[in-house]
Amino acid sequence: MADTVQFNLVSPERSLASMQVNEVQIPGSDGDMTAMADHAPTITTLRPGVLKVTGPEGDAEYVVTGGFAEIGESGISVLAERAIARADMDQATLKGMVDAATDAFAKAQDSKSEAADDIAKTLADTVALGDALGISVN
Repeated sequence: MADTVQFNLVSPERSLASMQVNEVQIPGSDGDMTAMADHAPTITTLRPGVLKVTGPEGDAEYVVTGGFAEIGESGISVLAERAIARADMDQATLKGMVDAATDAFAKAQDSKSEAADDIAKTLADTVALGDALGISVN
């Protein structure tokens, strides 16, 4: 049996997962990465995407937006701005996420914020997330 590592997924609202896993696929802001036991210590920020967990108890998927992941000796911790079990995602939830990103982008443009480019990327990633999930916001 492959080595396992402790995995924890939390959002401001609640703890979504705490389990032993073989690997976690993380939607990092600089690209997707897979973390496993004995991974080099790393901290990465998250982009909107699907976090995939594989472990002895089976597979699980969670939709995450923003936050960060910390990979260390004691395990893998993901602190997401928002996290939802993939099975709970629907069109209304995705639309709310896209609307929030659209509003943030409009405000950044209006104020000529230097963060406008980053927010535009978040908006594009959120729309792409819908495509990857097979959920349309229209």
